Amino acid sequence: MRTGNLSVQTENILPIIKRYLYSDQEIFLRELVSNAVDATQKLKTLADRGEVKGDIGDITVTVSLDPDNRTLTISDKGIGMTQAEVEKYITQIAFSGAKEFLSRYENANQVIGFFGLGFYSAFMVADRVEIISKSYQTDEPAVHWSSDGGTEYQIGEHPRTERGTDIILHLGETADEYNNQYRIEELLNKYCRFLPVPIGIEQPAATPADDVLDDDILDNEINEETNDEAENDEAEIVDDANTTTAAGSSLRIVNDTNPAWTKNPSELKDEDYLAFYRQLYPMNEEPLFWIHLNVDYPFKLTGILFFPKLYNSFEVRRDRIQLYCNQVFVTDQTENIVPQFLMLLQGIIDSPDIPLNVSRSYLQSDPEVKKINKYISRKVADKLSEIFRNDRDNYEKKWEHLGLVVKYGMLTDDAFFDKAKQFCLVEDTDGKAYTLDEFREAVKDTQTDKHQKVVFLYTTNPTEQHSFVAAARAKQYAVLSLNSPIDQHFINHIEHRLDNVQFKRVDADTLQHLIEKDEELPLALSEREEKLMTDLLGKVVANPMTAVSVKSLSPDDAPVQITRPEFMRRMKDMSKLGGGSGNGMDDYMRNMPDTYNVTINGNHSVIAHIAANDDETAQTNALKQLYDLALLQQDMLKGADLTEFIRRSVSLVK
Repeated sequence: MRTGNLSVQTENILPIIKRYLYSDQEIFLRELVSNAVDATQKLKTLADRGEVKGDIGDITVTVSLDPDNRTLTISDKGIGMTQAEVEKYITQIAFSGAKEFLSRYENANQVIGFFGLGFYSAFMVADRVEIISKSYQTDEPAVHWSSDGGTEYQIGEHPRTERGTDIILHLGETADEYNNQYRIEELLNKYCRFLPVPIGIEQPAATPADDVLDDDILDNEINEETNDEAENDEAEIVDDANTTTAAGSSLRIVNDTNPAWTKNPSELKDEDYLAFYRQLYPMNEEPLFWIHLNVDYPFKLTGILFFPKLYNSFEVRRDRIQLYCNQVFVTDQTENIVPQFLMLLQGIIDSPDIPLNVSRSYLQSDPEVKKINKYISRKVADKLSEIFRNDRDNYEKKWEHLGLVVKYGMLTDDAFFDKAKQFCLVEDTDGKAYTLDEFREAVKDTQTDKHQKVVFLYTTNPTEQHSFVAAARAKQYAVLSLNSPIDQHFINHIEHRLDNVQFKRVDADTLQHLIEKDEELPLALSEREEKLMTDLLGKVVANPMTAVSVKSLSPDDAPVQITRPEFMRRMKDMSKLGGGSGNGMDDYMRNMPDTYNVTINGNHSVIAHIAANDDETAQTNALKQLYDLALLQQDMLKGADLTEFIRRSVSLVK
């Protein structure tokens, strides 16, 4: 065996690898197993071309851990390497320094599969790495390569006779985490569960001591059993039966080599999609439906997106949609490639055309990403439109869960808005569903105001706002129920996008002023009485954020009403979710005191009776009682004020 030097112009490649190349240490296993799969795939290609004679036999990639000797071995039976190939692909890493290294590879589009880079991730956890490889070329001897991550390596022949490659990692002192069987299995399940070549992890032979498990190990085994049960539901999963090795240990296959998204949609039935969903999310309810992505041009993209049941929850999780590249798990941070509103969905997308940085840790800025993003958005819109047209009843039943996604999409994606307005639904307080155009058509005759705007009345809580809803319904007005977390943003957006439509909450003003008509009722009070009532009730309210006024209302309306101005209340509601006016306005609006309007019904007989009384104390007490009733109606009478109101009310009926 002779000694050679790595062609690296930096003193040591290890600091570059650790600092710049990979953000997560654990992905070393993904890189090494992916390399083993690449070598196996290359062998299969050569065999298909007739360049490898005979049956290629078992091609399982094996991962084995020897905790006593602190070694982790990744073995494949793939194409193998000659000594010349090892020196070419492993040792000639011709970097002129860290700066050039980064500038050359950080923005490269096609770097996945660059064997040298992936291989050197091993030095993040290993003090020494060995390669033992035998090429498929039968006349070439096996080669043994070894390095401690410095600029020197050892290389020579090896007596190995079987085709393939072993990568042996001698784990460093700081890599105790990876000298653990359960941790290695966890990483294989995370990164390699859908690789196209069988991946087996060697299970240690059982010993009496194995019967004694601490709580952590027991929990891990329970979790693995749950995952195994989910995997067994998949029709074409690789046989998970253990295979006993010569050493007495067993080999457990951890991956599904032919997952649902890699198949043609015509091959799959509903039960296949549901089985795959259970495989991904074994503890979840069944999804509402799914979209199978399968495109070859102008980019290659496959995948399955599932619509889960959301129950009006706006918890946008960032780990629901997983990104794969040729069945290799890359990341669950898919914000750039998946439209923002679809982050509420679950599933998998797979594309070799997605530009990743050298470590595969994040997406690069690239026109292809934008194209894929738009394609996914369009496919979702088309699927929703298809369901709405073909089975509206079923669509309406699922709207409780779909509504949040659709509305969020309309807020954030103009192209999606243009399609979604045809299948976006709103529901009235009776539970009847309309599209936006259908509702406008249904109410335009009764709810068009004197400015020719069609007023969409709505409630955010039919129980708390019941009296206002009832008053509107009594005048044959339709009231929508809008109570999702983003509805305030949604209605604001709709008003800007649809002509002559205005949303008003039923308690935003007195009913006559919510939908203003040309005709006005005459005011029964004189100017003196109007001023007197305003002044007296103003003293009772004594709140600078509350405006008191007398209005000409129907005699059947309440004598005193409290309403919340639409604009300010809506802005405050929007600020609670964020995305209000920006530039610090959200915090400003959240901290601003609530504002109210107190309206005295100048045409109510009780108000006329109070105004005619010459006893100012009696007038004030009567107005106080009416004001407290209005507060109670709005669920705003609390604590000592409520106690005093009850005492006073009891005394009035004695």
